[in-house]
Amino acid sequence: MNGLKYLALLAAMINGFGLMAQTKETISIKTNIYCDHCKQCESCGLRIYKNLMDVQGIRKVKIDDSTATIEVTYNASKIEPKAIRDAINTAGFDADDQMAPAEAVARLDGCCKKE
Repeated sequence: MNGLKYLALLAAMINGFGLMAQTKETISIKTNIYCDHCKQCESCGLRIYKNLMDVQGIRKVKIDDSTATIEVTYNASKIEPKAIRDAINTAGFDADDQMAPAEAVARLDGCCKKE
């Protein structure tokens, strides 16, 4: 019987340590949403959202096209801010001072490109 108690205690401790390791953080990233009609077609936001939500460790994405910022809530034990910026760049958008590669920008819809 004592062995069962110790086993249950050990399982609870391991589970507790796993939950403590999941550090949730939020970062706000400045981007370059150029189109003036994102509320209508939403292609910019959808592209960014899909790219970010495919990345392991990202929990929530909130895009504010009026301020051109992306707020990302993520598990800091699984992903770092640079990887989040890289995912935004892959979608074709700048992330803070990290520029999107030309080939990613070329894949954007015409309305999303800077003229």
